[in-house]
Amino acid sequence: MSEHPALTAAREAMAAVSAGDRTAWLDLYDDDAVLEDPVGGSPLDPEGVGLRGRTALEGFWDLVVGPNDFDFEITATHSGGSEAALSATVRGRYPNGAKTSYDGIFIYAIGENGKITSVRAFWDIDAVMSALGAS
Repeated sequence: MSEHPALTAAREAMAAVSAGDRTAWLDLYDDDAVLEDPVGGSPLDPEGVGLRGRTALEGFWDLVVGPNDFDFEITATHSGGSEAALSATVRGRYPNGAKTSYDGIFIYAIGENGKITSVRAFWDIDAVMSALGAS
């Protein structure tokens, strides 16, 4: 049995982040995709409504992903309909030498074209910001 398409898209997105491949990551997303990373808001999304569209995703990459190194250890996956949910440990390394490790739940949805239409990431931003000295 082949892997669920939403799960494949999620794995490919995480792999692109780990590889630092901006183009591959952006190409996985629909032009009007919404990224909630994390759900509930962040300094980049103070209203907690998500970052929408290609320009917003490019900005997210350039500010959050690009300057840092991230890797994912996927510990469980579940998929159905047009969505996949992944439980993963995320490890981050930052230019200032700081390191973080946190667990999260990541829900990816895809459209009929196979592109990612939304990502909802559930993790504790306060704990991560505190570890980075930016509480």
